[in-house]
Amino acid sequence: MEKEFLTLKNHSELKNKKLFVLDMDGTIYLEETVIPGAVEFINTLREQGKDYLFFTNNSSKDGTMYVEKLNRLGFYAPPEKIMTSGDVTINFLKTLRPGKTVYLSGTPALEKSFRENGIPLTDENPDIVVIGFDLTLTYEKIDKMCHYIRNGAEFIATHPDVNCPVEKGFLPDCGAMCAMIEASTGKSPKYLGKPQPETIEAILRVTGLHKEDIAVVGDRLATDIALGVYHGVTSILMLTGATSKEDLAASSIKPSYVFDSIMDLYKILKEGA
Repeated sequence: MEKEFLTLKNHSELKNKKLFVLDMDGTIYLEETVIPGAVEFINTLREQGKDYLFFTNNSSKDGTMYVEKLNRLGFYAPPEKIMTSGDVTINFLKTLRPGKTVYLSGTPALEKSFRENGIPLTDENPDIVVIGFDLTLTYEKIDKMCHYIRNGAEFIATHPDVNCPVEKGFLPDCGAMCAMIEASTGKSPKYLGKPQPETIEAILRVTGLHKEDIAVVGDRLATDIALGVYHGVTSILMLTGATSKEDLAASSIKPSYVFDSIMDLYKILKEGA
């Protein structure tokens, strides 16, 4: 890895962070495979009295499902340590669009979260169309969304990711689904999740911390790293997911730090243990 990212000054800054906001897909695991050093990193944060928050743009699962997966993989994270783009979207609707009816294109897990939070869902003439990372997407859903959006419904997406990294490569994600709808309707969605300001606001509100206390860790330049770059928060890129060194060189979005994997970050924090 590049030595300029490993100065003692930089190490000191990272050791002083109070909260690490961690992406999951491509950062601490790939599907069912834990990335080496990830569990040790979380354990070191606990030992040093630091905090952590798992934040994923993947809105196909709810917090309960992520808790189950993280526990199965050895992270043992409680529900309050999980936040998704679906949670940010629900908060946005409850606070800024109260009472508005929603047509939701999402998985059963996302629909369950919306209903539990009192979001009024409908299949007819909604005020708002919301699309997530919908692994149950059908042509019927696409047709309905396009029809409602053409007729004036507001268009909201839980997050902008075009692809979701998996062990075999990538799956088409929410952003790719939105591109299809946008091509048909001519309307662009309001994206939530990373890197939108609603996400950093939600993190600060939940943790009670300030921007300078936080580091964002992830594998995507346009979402994880941009969340930090756009909002004045330290950002740490991991090269274990969606971004290659070539991608980084070609991008205008530059992280505060770059590491081959979370093992490198674990070793840095462990030095001060």
